Amino acid sequence: MRKLIPRLHHLIDRIEAIIGPEQALALQEDVLAWRWLPDAGTAGRGAGFSPIAAPHRLALSDLLGIDRPKDLLTRNTRQFIHGLPCNNALLWGARGTGKSSLVKALLTAYADQGLRLIEVEAHALIDLPRVVAPLRDRPERFILYVDDLSFDGDDPAYRTLKAALDGSLAVAPENVVIYATSNRRHLLPEAQADNEHARLVEGEIHPGEAVEEKISLSERFGLWLSFHPFSQALYLEVVAHWLAQEGVNEMDEDCRRAALQWALLRGNRSGRVAAQFARDWAGRQALAQHTR
Repeated sequence: MRKLIPRLHHLIDRIEAIIGPEQALALQEDVLAWRWLPDAGTAGRGAGFSPIAAPHRLALSDLLGIDRPKDLLTRNTRQFIHGLPCNNALLWGARGTGKSSLVKALLTAYADQGLRLIEVEAHALIDLPRVVAPLRDRPERFILYVDDLSFDGDDPAYRTLKAALDGSLAVAPENVVIYATSNRRHLLPEAQADNEHARLVEGEIHPGEAVEEKISLSERFGLWLSFHPFSQALYLEVVAHWLAQEGVNEMDEDCRRAALQWALLRGNRSGRVAAQFARDWAGRQALAQHTR
């Protein structure tokens, strides 16, 4: 018996390494967000849900300059929460313009109404049936959040997502919706050679099969929301907002000039760049006061 007990403990450890610890597979009611962890192989962690202890909390009111996509996605999310018809959504456009922040802010706004978030990396979408299965009979409403979505041409996760969006014989659970962000509207790489197979039929251009295939995934998202780089005026307005959040209530000419230089060095005017500048500027001013 003394020899048997250590061997049993060793066996349990091996099983947990394969299927993952029980707590990783559970969806605790008091957790607002999880990350899906794909199977790490027989020598590592099993697939399952990992709770996110401190989700990034943003308010919808903090997201400036994206009123149209914010209004449309908020309305779609409210429909979803109330069990009404709604659409999967693709948020595409310039980097740093608020795509991911908008999804996170929706969780902040509607968590008390049962909204939950599950982050699934693009390469793990091949696990989508396993992700969705335990959600079907739960009372919460789950956003499957896929950030920076794009595929290589032969990525097997591409066809899994395509079938899940529209095309599978299995009906998706009514308490699950997919929100994906991407820097490009068409999610597969496009080559110049793809256009060589376009045909002219009775004066109309018909794209070749390769092009049709590459745009078909995007078209399966019912809601397309575009995000664009900020104008200089909007960028400075967002800088002022984030400075106020950091306790800096006035933006003088030196601050304005520094904000524009900050954006120039990064080659982009966006909400993310504005928030980063505000943190840097507020920190520098506070440090200068502290060291006097």
